[in-house]
Amino acid sequence: MPLKEKKLILFDMDGTIYIEGKLFEGVVDLLMEIKKQGGRYAFISNNSSLSVRDYVKKLARMGICASDEEFFTSAQASAYVLKKEFGKALIYCQGTRSFLAELRRGGLNVTPRYTEKAAAILVGYDSEITAYKMRKTCRMLGQDIPYFAANPDLVYPVSFGYVPDCGSMCEGYAHATGRTPQFIGKPQPTMIEVLMEKFGASKEQTVVFGDRLYTDIASGVNAGVDTVCVLSGEVKIEDVEKSEIEPTYVLQSVSEVLKVLKE
Repeated sequence: MPLKEKKLILFDMDGTIYIEGKLFEGVVDLLMEIKKQGGRYAFISNNSSLSVRDYVKKLARMGICASDEEFFTSAQASAYVLKKEFGKALIYCQGTRSFLAELRRGGLNVTPRYTEKAAAILVGYDSEITAYKMRKTCRMLGQDIPYFAANPDLVYPVSFGYVPDCGSMCEGYAHATGRTPQFIGKPQPTMIEVLMEKFGASKEQTVVFGDRLYTDIASGVNAGVDTVCVLSGEVKIEDVEKSEIEPTYVLQSVSEVLKVLKE
C-alpha cells in the first residue's frame, strides 16, 4: 500500500520529529494533513525517561496538541510485559521519577530502593543517574532474579550530538556484573502490535517512521509493517546501504511526506 493510503502512521520522536526541544520543520503541518485525510497517528518512543503525561506537555510546548491515547513508550511496554509476567510482585527499578510514575500508572509494583524481595530488575534510560544508583543496581544484579531493560538504544540524541542511552548503561553493568538484560522496547514489535489493535488498523494500513535502523526500523520489520527511515537523526545513508535491516522507504526528513500526501 502506498504511503498516501496508510491509515495509521507511527512516529518515533527523538531524532525523527525533534531534537531535544526543537521541532523539525513541517511536522505540525504533516500531523494536521494526516488527520485532514482521515488517518490516525501515534508516537512510539524508546525513551523511557519521560512518562506519557510529561511527553504530552513536552509536545504542547513545541506546538503539538496530543492526547495520552496517542502515545506508546518503552515505559508503557515495560509495564505491559512485566505485569503479564509478574503481576503485583515487587520489581526493582532504576530510572527517572517520571519513569517510575509511568510504571505505577501501568499497574506495576516498583521500588527504586535496594531490596531482597524483588521478583525482577528493570533498568530504563536514566537522565537522573548517579553513582549511588549505579551501585544499587549492581548490587541488585548480584541476585539471581530476571533482569530487564526498557530499551537497547546505545545513544540518545541531544543538541550537540549524543549522550549514553539505556543500552550503553546496560553494557556498563555487563562489564561490572557479567549480566545482560532482556530488552523490552523497540526492536520488539510490542508497541506497534498494541497500537494496531487499539486503532483497528491492519499491517498493510500501518507504517513506522524512525531514525534508527536497529530499533525503529527493525521493530517495523518484526511487526510486518512498512517502514520509513529518516536521515534527520542517528542514521546516515551509508548506514542504510550497509545494513541488513532494510526500510521500505528512505527520506531526508518527515517533512517530505507532506508533499506526498498533498500530491
